[in-house]
Amino acid sequence: MRTKRSGRAALLAAGVLVLGIPAAHASTVSTVSTVSTDPGRDTLRGTRPAWATAKADAGATADSSKVSARVYLAGRDATGLAAYAEAVSDPSSKSYGKFLSPARTQARFGATSAQVTAVRKWLKGAGLTVTGTNQRYIAVTGEVADAERAFGTQLHNYRKSGHTYRAPAKTASAPAALNGAVLTVTGLDTAPHRATHDDQLPPPDTVFRNAGPFSSYYGSTTASTLPDAYGTKIPYAVKGYTGKQLRAAYGAGSRTGKGVRVAITDAYASPTIASDAATYARRHGDTAYRSGQLRQVLPKQYTATEECSAASWYGEETLDVEAVHAVAPAADITYVAGASCHDDDLLDALGKIVDRRLADIVSNSWGDIEANQTPDLAAAYDQVFQLGAVEGIGFYFSSGDDGDEVANTGTKQVDTPANSAWVTAVGGTSLAVGKGDTYRWETGWGTLKATLSDDGTSWTDFPGAFTSGAGGGTSRTVPQPFYQRGLVPKALATANGGGPMRTVPDISAIADPNTGFLIGQTQTLPEGGQGYGEYRIGGTSLAAPVVAGVQALAQEAHGGRPLGFANPAIYARYAASAQGSYGPKVFHDVTDAPAGGGAGLAVARVDFVNGYDSADGLATSVRTLGADSSLHAVRGYDDVTGVGSPAKGYVESYRR
Repeated sequence: MRTKRSGRAALLAAGVLVLGIPAAHASTVSTVSTVSTDPGRDTLRGTRPAWATAKADAGATADSSKVSARVYLAGRDATGLAAYAEAVSDPSSKSYGKFLSPARTQARFGATSAQVTAVRKWLKGAGLTVTGTNQRYIAVTGEVADAERAFGTQLHNYRKSGHTYRAPAKTASAPAALNGAVLTVTGLDTAPHRATHDDQLPPPDTVFRNAGPFSSYYGSTTASTLPDAYGTKIPYAVKGYTGKQLRAAYGAGSRTGKGVRVAITDAYASPTIASDAATYARRHGDTAYRSGQLRQVLPKQYTATEECSAASWYGEETLDVEAVHAVAPAADITYVAGASCHDDDLLDALGKIVDRRLADIVSNSWGDIEANQTPDLAAAYDQVFQLGAVEGIGFYFSSGDDGDEVANTGTKQVDTPANSAWVTAVGGTSLAVGKGDTYRWETGWGTLKATLSDDGTSWTDFPGAFTSGAGGGTSRTVPQPFYQRGLVPKALATANGGGPMRTVPDISAIADPNTGFLIGQTQTLPEGGQGYGEYRIGGTSLAAPVVAGVQALAQEAHGGRPLGFANPAIYARYAASAQGSYGPKVFHDVTDAPAGGGAGLAVARVDFVNGYDSADGLATSVRTLGADSSLHAVRGYDDVTGVGSPAKGYVESYRR
């Protein structure tokens, strides 16, 4: 299960803006704008989307049409912010771990009161109405004519994918007299960019139940009456792993995440999360929640509830909360809700965490395809991630549930914000936990599905079609960050031609819904009313909170000191472990064929046709494991699992 968000952003490169490369995702330092051909204006690069072409131009937008926009503030030292965020995150730096408080971060890198005043004066002078101001942006509304006057561009209507959207006819700009106080502006284009969660099961606003038979651990129940697959009898899918099994698989030991704060962001909020989480913990032997251990930070009101399918996000929050608690049962959990699935609201949720320093570790199970990301929004996201890195906050994003995205979009691409150089992208695996909670193996998550023939003697079209898999690949917009240099194979980093680029993911954990996690949630029953029920679920929406939980254990091992932006430390451990610098293995090197010999791996699944009972019959299928579109899990770093999944020695490696 994974969610997608809506939005746009301006990208900045190392020290200078590079034509054609959105650089706010760059791995080193960044600037804010370039000098326009108009000596009195500074260009806000990336504010004209690529689809706003002359061919697609449908004419000028009416002057009286309404505009709602956000003007993001660059702060007093955007270049220094990126440089310091890198330094405090890099184990080889003298500044490693020297995090700043929110107040010191704001004082050193935030916008000055003079900058805020100047930007507000400019916007009001153009006829726009200021509707809100905080330390990161100024929100405005007005008519198209006001926005055109403010940002030095005309707004036109453009045809895109059968629809018509508004966008700037040329790149927006700000007065040079503001001396680079403006990072970017969002809201000038109206193309949708909604965050979504790619549920691997039907949305849980209506009850969902798994049919049986099941395995209680991998291989415990063989589908002896079903046809062979890959020359052998196969096991039934697990009913759903629990915390005890995941903690054993990923080397939790005696660690519980005590003293660590984990935040979770999604859109909206489940009205039954407290009771559901408590019931689930009690039923499965997880530690009961302490008073105040689980809390929520909610907006004053929600918007776009129908457009964003608000109820479908309840299961996402439930999965994230229960997975974090199952892996790190003593960690404090704060759920921070976005008012909608749109970028502005999700950015506000992330901003609250940074501004108030609500957590050390942030799990995010939502995103969108890179093609929908625009440089202006990317800049706004990266600024939040950099501010978080300076404060010692690490952000973890699921890498996606559609493999290389070709089957989903027709184009090979990665997902965003997982493509940011400033977040930890979490990929997915199929996990086999055996009898006695023993770790057996993992494959890269990628599923092929074939159904049982009518006579029950064979699988139709075996091994079947691709249904889902861990997102990954090579970004087309984000340059390779420093921590991946020399560690990501050149063939992957340069897969799109040209110089090396950001490759996704960084690390991985259980995601395959066929070897998934059991969650408990109150749902609407088919006969009416509501009731608590449990079902198996997966997706990189599961992998992200599992890794966040493991990181909470690692922070506890680190003496409780924040780990901050984790990628430099993760890749440093990957390099050191490859040289034998650690005792117990730090990472499971996940491949598509862990059993060796090239034999395929598969499980049998029996599902209710209607999703909740046998009234409409059962559907039996075989699910092949380790077949992720064009992506492959191989020895070493790969674009399905990154450096691999946490092994027995990972958590304790942070004691060094």
